[in-house]
Amino acid sequence: MIGASLSRWTMAYFASALFFLVAAECMMAGGYGFPHAAVGAPATLILVHVVAIGWLSVLMLGALFQFVPVLVAHPLHNDWLPLPTLLALLSGLAALILGFLQLASQVDPELPFFALASVLLGLGFAFALWNLGRTLWSAQSRPLPARFVMVGLTSVVATAGFGIVFALVLARTTTYGPFVALAGSALVIHVIAGLGGWLTVTAVGVSYRLLAMFMLAPELERSSTKAALYLGVAALAVAIGGGTWAILHGANFTLMLSGSAMVGLLAVALYAGDVVYLYKARKRRTIELNCRMAALALASLAASAVLIVVLLVLGQLKEYAAAVVFLAAFGWLSGLGLAQLYKIVAFLTWLECYGPVLGKTQTPRVQDLVIERRATKWFLLYFLAVWAGTIALVIGYSPAFQGAAAAMLIATGGIVAQFARTRRLADVTAAARLPVGVRKPRLLFAPSHQN
Repeated sequence: MIGASLSRWTMAYFASALFFLVAAECMMAGGYGFPHAAVGAPATLILVHVVAIGWLSVLMLGALFQFVPVLVAHPLHNDWLPLPTLLALLSGLAALILGFLQLASQVDPELPFFALASVLLGLGFAFALWNLGRTLWSAQSRPLPARFVMVGLTSVVATAGFGIVFALVLARTTTYGPFVALAGSALVIHVIAGLGGWLTVTAVGVSYRLLAMFMLAPELERSSTKAALYLGVAALAVAIGGGTWAILHGANFTLMLSGSAMVGLLAVALYAGDVVYLYKARKRRTIELNCRMAALALASLAASAVLIVVLLVLGQLKEYAAAVVFLAAFGWLSGLGLAQLYKIVAFLTWLECYGPVLGKTQTPRVQDLVIERRATKWFLLYFLAVWAGTIALVIGYSPAFQGAAAAMLIATGGIVAQFARTRRLADVTAAARLPVGVRKPRLLFAPSHQN
């Protein structure tokens, strides 16, 4: 990434996302939402969207604005558009939460919060798709990781589209028959498009590049990588396209989802094999903390896949779907996000502070901005808590789930504290911290300059 431009608002995206992660963990620890409320209850819907939009989507977009230009060796199309994108998403999420509170009769029912949320969230995701799409389109080449990201961005359209349909039906803005039918039966497609398409496929693409970069492993263009991409696309096409057709035409919806699940699990297996290859082929012998913790996130993904297979065989996937979603959202996606953030925050801070003076004066290494020994315990606590929470959901013991969520909250607090220390250069020795020409970075904003 030497020579790449820093995305100005990436740190603001990361800070906003972490705020919503902490908020979601507070809700779960306090017994707000599932399992203390029904899956479709307003409290659960608020919790789900705080995680899916506020935490995971904002985190992913912040990372993409920085790393898509790296994936395709082309500058971001527009460097100022990420700020209105973030503001639209955050205000849209606030309106959506107020809309769910209307369903719970806790907010004035006359105000059109669902319609406002549809406009603002649609606008925010449209800004992001335009900016990232133009960047990808203008690039001379699009390697495999970039193609995964393109599939993920396409899934955003489906995810947001279903969400807007649901919001309009809930607000009674439309009574159009197909929309009402989708609002009644397509929730699982909305979840697959968001959790499986937008977030997981994009995370897979970004992780291919980041793991190779941080472990000094070869870039993957293997047949297994291509097969994972094609099978992932096929699984999403069957689930989203086929599932929608089945709902609207009265066909076998369950058969579509089962077929999609089998194809998707095969894609996950190929991805797992590729990651094992990256670890074995790395040139960096000592595996840094972010890659060690990424392995635990990948183990959570594998566990989610195994759990899906077992529940499908037993015919109980619907009954335990919440446990699978929780493990995928917090063990796989959140675990991978936190693990890579540990390195990304240090890396971008190093680029911002020391990149401009590299070769002109002695500078610390990226590794000198962090103390892995101190952070390790927080990551281990986080993953152990997530796995304990999953078990608690499987056995149906709510107090244990709340305890696990409280442990996740404590661990997340410890991890976020490490991010803040890195951003403030607190762990760099005083002698090396601020050589001539270097200033402490801003917490939420980075100047756009070439390094």
